[in-house]
Amino acid sequence: MKVCFIVSQIFAWGKYGGFGSLTRLLGRGLADKGVEVSAVVPMRAGQRRRERLDDIDIFGYNQALFLFDKEPFRACGADIFHSQEPTFSSYLAIKAMPDSRHIITCQDPRDRGDLYTEFIYSSPEKRIRFPATWFFESSAFSSKAVREADAVYCQAKFIKEKAKRLYGLRRPPGFLPNPVVIPKEKPNKARRPTVCFMGRWDRRKRPELFFELAKHRPDIHFIAVGSDHDKKRDARLRRRYSSLPNLEMPGFIDQFSSPEADDALKRSWVLVNTSARECLPVTFLEAAANRCAILSGVEPDPDGFAGSFGYHARGGDFERGLDYLIEGDRWKGLGEKGFEYVLRNHAMDKVVDEHIKAYHEILSDNSHE
Repeated sequence: MKVCFIVSQIFAWGKYGGFGSLTRLLGRGLADKGVEVSAVVPMRAGQRRRERLDDIDIFGYNQALFLFDKEPFRACGADIFHSQEPTFSSYLAIKAMPDSRHIITCQDPRDRGDLYTEFIYSSPEKRIRFPATWFFESSAFSSKAVREADAVYCQAKFIKEKAKRLYGLRRPPGFLPNPVVIPKEKPNKARRPTVCFMGRWDRRKRPELFFELAKHRPDIHFIAVGSDHDKKRDARLRRRYSSLPNLEMPGFIDQFSSPEADDALKRSWVLVNTSARECLPVTFLEAAANRCAILSGVEPDPDGFAGSFGYHARGGDFERGLDYLIEGDRWKGLGEKGFEYVLRNHAMDKVVDEHIKAYHEILSDNSHE
């Protein structure tokens, strides 16, 4: 069986985000079970047209020619094209390879309100590119690809009705979760209260709220893993907050080549998410796998994650939420609950098997035209 992922990044060549990390991780897992895996991604600086990464064949396309470049889809010759979030590339793959099967996992469906939030928190450079980004990710072509796909799924349960409404589907998509690696051993937590932030420092992630929390809580140790794609903004944030004695700022860590990101989660009691908006972040799964409680103000609370396994900071009151979790070691029980949840629903082997089962069902469905 040949499966090709269609995705905006693969956590390499200078572009690092949740879509890329989950796809690379899932691709690894599928390859380990004998699936021939490839991915079609936009080419980045230093990336060749054809690459090999973690047993995944990577086919790149020129972003300036994405309207016309069908060759990567034909070159990989996949039985199934699996889009991690619908884009114009999903539509193009259906047109280029009509005899293959096409499925889509909605990773972060965005309505007008979400797009407005994205625009407000974009850098000036990203605002200039916003029309092109909107066309590629959110135009009628993306919606058409969803409706024409052989199967549609969501990675989180709370977005199923939203995806149904947004893409004009007759019924809600199925649930096909994202994977997380479950540590073999129980992590050794730091003796001192320790919390971490993990992800990009881009404007929408609002890392300043995490840094200000560190400033007001010198009794707690803070770890801010990540960096900003905007190097000037990254430097400004480091200059402003690097003098805090209780704040670690290790920078960007490639989780596929270094254990430092896992080490930060193993030490931490709580993962703090300060984003203006999210779907269900991969970092929630990674933190829960390491028995961290979740402190987040994202509305709505993705699959009730923070409310069930930590503290949902409605209105952005992170200091109150942190007090609640630290007091009486509440974070421990909530972290254990989160661990049990991801073990049941998101463990790597389980999720890979669910994907393989879905692929076989689609390939055996004779209704495909």
